[in-house]
Amino acid sequence: MVAKQLSIFLENKSGRLTEVTEVLARENINLSALCIAENADFGILRGIVSDPDRAYKALKDNHFAVNITDVVGISCPNVPGALATVLGYLSAEGVFIEYMYSFANNNIANVVIRPSNLDKCIEVLKEKKVDLLAASDLYKL
Repeated sequence: MVAKQLSIFLENKSGRLTEVTEVLARENINLSALCIAENADFGILRGIVSDPDRAYKALKDNHFAVNITDVVGISCPNVPGALATVLGYLSAEGVFIEYMYSFANNNIANVVIRPSNLDKCIEVLKEKKVDLLAASDLYKL
């Protein structure tokens, strides 16, 4: 249920995102979910890939600044209020969400969460019977 997420630091210039995707393509690594946050000088691409360790090495070998971060993946119904319910469980137990991103596929919403306390987050989600995604399943989405 704990998955590895890549955080790739990108200069704000044309072509850098293309270069990342080309490196992953050459290595036959799929990028199944991502979000990009940016400021004036650089962006951070956070993503879930099919093989995070191999992707990390390939990106490092191609001179990208990249880190691996532990995240939690959940699946919930893609209906109004489903995510609010899950987030309510976490906030009631004092679990702060540093960031998250999601992607929906028909009736299911898949959510990647970076909590302040990974162990507590998992404990609360298990207790509340939230559908946790195995890392291997998240890498295949």
